[in-house]
Amino acid sequence: MQKGSFTISGNLVDVWKKAIYQAEIRIENGVIGSITKIGDGPNPVGKFIMPGFVDSHVHIESSMLIPSEFARLAVVHGSVGTVSDPHEIANVCGMEGVEFMIANGKQVPFKFNFGAPSCVPATIFETAGAALNSEDVKKLLEKDEIKYLSEMMNFPGVLFKDPEVMQKIRAAHALGKPIDGHAPGLRGEKAKEYIEAGISTDHECFTAEEAVDKLQHGMKILIREGSAAKNFEALIELLEDHPRMIMFCSDDKHPDSLVAGHLNQLCARAIAKGHDIFNVVRAACVNPVLHYDLSIGMLRKGDPADFIVANDLTNFIIHQTYIDGELVAEDGKSFIQSVATTPINQFDCEEISAAALAIKKENYPSTDGKIPVIEALDGQLITNRLELTGKENNGEWISDVDNDILKMVVINRYHTAPIAKCFIKNFGFKQGAIASSVAHDSHNIVAVGADDESLAKAINLVIKERGGVSCVSATDAKVLGLPVAGLMSADDGYKVADAYTEIDAMAKGLGSSLGAPFMTLSFMALLVIPHLKLSDKGLFDGGTFSFV
Repeated sequence: MQKGSFTISGNLVDVWKKAIYQAEIRIENGVIGSITKIGDGPNPVGKFIMPGFVDSHVHIESSMLIPSEFARLAVVHGSVGTVSDPHEIANVCGMEGVEFMIANGKQVPFKFNFGAPSCVPATIFETAGAALNSEDVKKLLEKDEIKYLSEMMNFPGVLFKDPEVMQKIRAAHALGKPIDGHAPGLRGEKAKEYIEAGISTDHECFTAEEAVDKLQHGMKILIREGSAAKNFEALIELLEDHPRMIMFCSDDKHPDSLVAGHLNQLCARAIAKGHDIFNVVRAACVNPVLHYDLSIGMLRKGDPADFIVANDLTNFIIHQTYIDGELVAEDGKSFIQSVATTPINQFDCEEISAAALAIKKENYPSTDGKIPVIEALDGQLITNRLELTGKENNGEWISDVDNDILKMVVINRYHTAPIAKCFIKNFGFKQGAIASSVAHDSHNIVAVGADDESLAKAINLVIKERGGVSCVSATDAKVLGLPVAGLMSADDGYKVADAYTEIDAMAKGLGSSLGAPFMTLSFMALLVIPHLKLSDKGLFDGGTFSFV
């Protein structure tokens, strides 16, 4: 591995001068010592040197990998750092979970920048494994490793000036640390009021109109393209008029998706749509560093030597990735080594029977044979509420595979409690079931299936592993154990990705046309995203913020 002091030459993508020219860069002890122009215009056969990519909002836990393994995979695609909200593990393990992420991330040459989770638990309408109050958040914000207050999902609390919410916001302001937003669909005066509380970004816009509304009030917009939520097509045209206000992020990235690519894919898509290369590089590499005041180099003299060498500026296939002058990846091979870790977890759940999953007609709301059904939407976190004719048998509502109305359940994984049950459309399973302990944000066990026997089997596979994702068919059963908080594996990232690819293919083989069935399932218990969701306490309407 090359590190320390050396010289590298190529076509420099100079964001500051908005020019591409041949240059020689001298790296001295991991810092850029000098940049010397050696020719006008790019060398047509040369490679391109540019700042490294920074994912401006990602939950590392959603990759199912611990931070050190996430880094191993990400550097191959030119990523040198992330702005990472550890609220998934915080909901399970509290402060210990945040500290685990920081400590593990420090063991590899990659620039993780963690935030202090602002909403743990996300709501009072679900059971989480931990809670972080304003004093806890203040203690986290005082750490040098914590760069910002993570996404403020409780936007009603901001608008109504909830004392606990406002204390968290004041703590971030007092320390000069930015505050991330999370306000899907918020528009007009309410959006203005939310932003004026000091909240500076939003990654939840799903229409350009909503994003423009927030931009007009000074909020920066993160264009998100992850494994579940995909807003790139709806928002990318904003880049032309607002190049200093736009960043790229993934939010949630499953392991197979991370093996395939990261922000380099968004850059390629933006260029294919005709966007200016300097605007694209600014969104992917520069704006996050400036906004969050990160210790990540931006290819200037005196900066840390964090940069990438790309084969071209069309496909963004990465030749080399350097962090602090250390060569960490080259031509698809990562030089970051795996590190051993001791898993932390919180899991206290007993196996269940199929009989426990029955839904008695009198215990589920219905009108003239119609029942409330969640409509899952591919590529979106929002859902719709439908009223559809239920299928009954012996006084119970059951899954209706012919009409794609399947049973979904959420089981409290922290202590024994009644099982929450409902119905959902668009998973498309003709048989079998899937289950997962990755269920935003409280990470109870969520499962959907064509029959109660398959559901119980899938759930019990997850319980035996103390966390994981599972799939059951008529002839097979698979489980990928996630022993770190029931969210992540400590195994080699590429092996985890292969195992996930297998189980994902098996789930799609049950009849689902969803792009990412497990990722979609993981958001069906996320109450802060409308409209109809299921927590461990029951069916919840995100519009009225009340149980059905």
